[in-house]
Amino acid sequence: MSTTGQRRATVPDKLRVLYEPVARELEAVERLLQREFSNEDSFVDRLAQHGFRLGGKRLRPALVLLSAGACGGVRPEHFSLAVTTELIHTATLIHDDVLDEATMRRHLDTVNARWDNEASILLGDYFLARVMCLVSSLDDNFACRTIGETAREMCEGELRQIESRGDYDLGEDDYFRIIAGKTAMLMACCCRLGAHYAGAEPALGDALARYGRNLGVAFQIADDVLDLTGDERAVGKSLGTDLLKQKATLPLIRLLATVERKDRERLTSALSNGQNHHRDLLRPWLQRGDAISYAQNRARSFTAQASAELDLLPDSPFKRSLVGLTDFVIERRQ
Repeated sequence: MSTTGQRRATVPDKLRVLYEPVARELEAVERLLQREFSNEDSFVDRLAQHGFRLGGKRLRPALVLLSAGACGGVRPEHFSLAVTTELIHTATLIHDDVLDEATMRRHLDTVNARWDNEASILLGDYFLARVMCLVSSLDDNFACRTIGETAREMCEGELRQIESRGDYDLGEDDYFRIIAGKTAMLMACCCRLGAHYAGAEPALGDALARYGRNLGVAFQIADDVLDLTGDERAVGKSLGTDLLKQKATLPLIRLLATVERKDRERLTSALSNGQNHHRDLLRPWLQRGDAISYAQNRARSFTAQASAELDLLPDSPFKRSLVGLTDFVIERRQ
């Protein structure tokens, strides 16, 4: 296996503390991931290792394991499920980089930048094929059905976003519907799978899934804010891609809803011209208005809803970590 495959996941210190209740389990997941992202064919191995981005936050595997711990305990099935969710996440990132024409992620060239779009699409598909192999090894079809439904909703969310490109009349309800599908559903899936395979009652599994969904919506709002205001050197990925692809995200929706009509017309005309200088264009408008603080407050409202869904759980280190993640997703800088 290539030496790049031995690199550790780049987990921020605050997350490392939150992951402490499942630290040993995540170590085991890491070893399984190293195996999944290696291949005897040298070219496939180079692609897979690079596509793996040399490790990420491991948020989705952690959600599987923390939900399991909070609902009764981690079982053997959870390790395969944790690996599965990270494979799905990685595949979607690789495909997203093609859609967004992004050139950097986690301080590295994207797969499409280093190789090309064809390699990227096929590599993402390869990881999804590995997902099918893993979930088919489980004794029942709950994981297959849950992951299949999640994948459908994620694709529908992405398709809705493609349809809405250039639509600067997009309302908040439609925006939330898009991000609930494309981002939040996978986090909801992680929590549902963790709860179910720990033996949780359906009502508790539903509550954990709602926690994951609300957490995912807040995560995506924070991501959309970073796309407008973040520093590429700190964030480690291409920024401004939402603007380049004419996606109306929550801060922009708020800004356009609060400026005068003539200013709105001028802004939407400039945003529609396809140039990649829109962050500079919007910066003074964002500084004068409340669009960023408004989006951040909406994110906090979703994390508050997420925390409330955990009330059914008894107190435990796992539950406290799940609560702590609601602060992390809106405070993160990368």
